Amino acid sequence: MKQITGLVDRSYGVITKERNLELLHIFKNFPVFFGCTNQPAEHDYATDMIWEIETATGLIQLSKLVPLEILYMEQHVDAVGKTWNEYYEAFTDFIVKNKKGSILEIGGGSGKLAKNVLAKDISLEYTMMEPNPTFEETERLKVIREFFTKDTVVETKGIQTVVFSQVLEHAYDPDAFLDNIYGFLPVDGRLVFAYPNLENWFANKYTNAINFEHTFLLTDYFVDFLLKKIGFVITEKTAYKNHSHFYVAVKIDSKNDNAAIELPNRYVHYKNMFGEFIQYHTTLVAELNQRINETDSNIYLFGAHIFSQFLFAFGLNDKKIRYILDNSPLKQEKRLYGSSLMVKAPSFLSTDPNPKVILKAGIYNEEIKKDILQNINPSTEFWE
Repeated sequence: MKQITGLVDRSYGVITKERNLELLHIFKNFPVFFGCTNQPAEHDYATDMIWEIETATGLIQLSKLVPLEILYMEQHVDAVGKTWNEYYEAFTDFIVKNKKGSILEIGGGSGKLAKNVLAKDISLEYTMMEPNPTFEETERLKVIREFFTKDTVVETKGIQTVVFSQVLEHAYDPDAFLDNIYGFLPVDGRLVFAYPNLENWFANKYTNAINFEHTFLLTDYFVDFLLKKIGFVITEKTAYKNHSHFYVAVKIDSKNDNAAIELPNRYVHYKNMFGEFIQYHTTLVAELNQRINETDSNIYLFGAHIFSQFLFAFGLNDKKIRYILDNSPLKQEKRLYGSSLMVKAPSFLSTDPNPKVILKAGIYNEEIKKDILQNINPSTEFWE
């Protein structure tokens, strides 16, 4: 892989803006894109993934960031499967219950959320800002094909609600991101959003918790602080299973005195969690490599995404892995970026008499196992 240049420097704390960072770990030459591609492998880019911790707050974060136009070079998430479908239904209901006026959605991705909300409210006007949409505009859905930044110009007439799903954890400067929203929402305008339960994911050692896209370990502890700091009042906050948190925040007409907002330091807690994350995967990959070396069966790896890229970064032996499996049609018959492995649909297992599948896909594990064992190949053995 080629080394990327022009990284975005963030050698200061996301919360404090001070240079109080302490090095935790460096993953050398990590792929910069989490999707799949048809391009030759020699065109892939990589750079060091440098994790540090803000000593004044305990926030885990990256200090060097990949330019957005490279990190999101194309759409690579279509949120398929039962878990995601149920999440979108639940968040759709939450939005419809809490919205007012017209909606601006930031980072609409595949457009599933917009489609669901518009189906529930046939009179609603909806604008979406998404640099890589995989759908077309309609009479009721306007699409702005760009990133949301401080320079963004949006026709705000009638927009009283800003919505986003799984976006805040991607913001390079969440303080500025929320402040930009505060700037164009009217007083009493609403912010209705969902973000993943990263504290739960990271505590359970899920590799999709922190990465080049999730550039800091965002938890509700920090979200609450940032909203209050910017000038939002949280009117509703609820946990959706172990998947996400749903929020409603209302803009007030004056910002808070930041000094009055308490943010106790969680440095020891989060540093220990990070150390456990590294040790767990170091041990896991050593055990998986031993099993790989000892079997003559075909070996597959599930997840053409960050799940697999992290395992490779920890040293997983890919030489005997036949294919990567993934349910997403966006990824099938392509190559996982940063690897030499091609991606197949799980149905490929139907012809293999004794397949071994390495499965470390976080909260999606049980859904994946159930589908393969019940619908594709009951002889599949999972290595978790």
